Amino acid sequence: MVEGWTYAKAGVNIDRKSGAIDSLVKELRYRRKGKGTMVEAKGLFASLIDFGDVYLTLATDGVGTKLLVAEELGKWDTIGIDCVAMNVNDTICVGAEPMSFVDYVALKVPDDDICGQIGVGLNRGAELSNMEIVGGEVAVLPEMVNGIDISGTCLGYVDKGKVITGERCESGDLIVALRSSGVHSNGLTLARKVFQNAGYTMKDKAPGLSGTVGEELLTPTEIYVKDVLRIRDEYDPHGLIDITGGGLRNLLRMRKGLRYIIDDPVKPHALFGKIAELGEVSEREMYQTFNMGMGFMIVASEDDAENIISDIGDAEIVGRVEKGNGVLYEPGDLLYENY
Repeated sequence: MVEGWTYAKAGVNIDRKSGAIDSLVKELRYRRKGKGTMVEAKGLFASLIDFGDVYLTLATDGVGTKLLVAEELGKWDTIGIDCVAMNVNDTICVGAEPMSFVDYVALKVPDDDICGQIGVGLNRGAELSNMEIVGGEVAVLPEMVNGIDISGTCLGYVDKGKVITGERCESGDLIVALRSSGVHSNGLTLARKVFQNAGYTMKDKAPGLSGTVGEELLTPTEIYVKDVLRIRDEYDPHGLIDITGGGLRNLLRMRKGLRYIIDDPVKPHALFGKIAELGEVSEREMYQTFNMGMGFMIVASEDDAENIISDIGDAEIVGRVEKGNGVLYEPGDLLYENY
């Protein structure tokens, strides 16, 4: 039997990546003296900085190999949306409002057209997030970069009484999912390798997909800022989760001693089914690599969850919280115990 594709087989071993992160972080021992000290907390999607009556937040991320899809199609005007989305969607996970953003673009040779297209996307992402882009850096690195890389950093703020860490999640809560727009900006290395191995280029059409492979993969990451901040202000969410790299394992960042059970998942986009089919990717691998149609999750009381899905478009109740440990994808009896 031919072994199916995995993220590790495609070149990204998330367990080894976690070890590398741990090795780096354990060396970061210095602590500032004075105003603006870091809040010591593990597992948060954005870092908290004590700044008087508020916490400032910082989040940083990039777009990854989605850039190779943009390069093959020669289409760069949505990549900036992805760059903003990856940062602001992490920022809102602690209840913070994105405020300012800086970008970093590294390229082999300067290209006015490409940089202009990237700027269009960055501006659109900022508009969707009600956030200003206040600066950045364009680095020309011909000896280091073969194409283009882009990343960014988001500054946010949250009143101390509104911060959300996931520690208030409790047995009896329900899990609400906000639909994704597609693959977003995680798992692209696996997705690209699956299609390439099956003989598709990014400009080809595959049965069951509405656009070309590249167009499907390049669909911009959904920005959840306005909906989530509205949920924060009008309801009492106990946990906010950006379903990015690691898929459902991101729920493990919430309060320990609980089991987060996905019992009624949304129907994934056709793109995910095609990746699983062509690459013989297991269900376990799919749900720990991709968002599978569920781009953001909210843990809330039963009453709040019911009201949220009535109030917010593209929101569905997909699971529940019980005593125990881990994340259980109930339809496939898949248990994830380590992030």
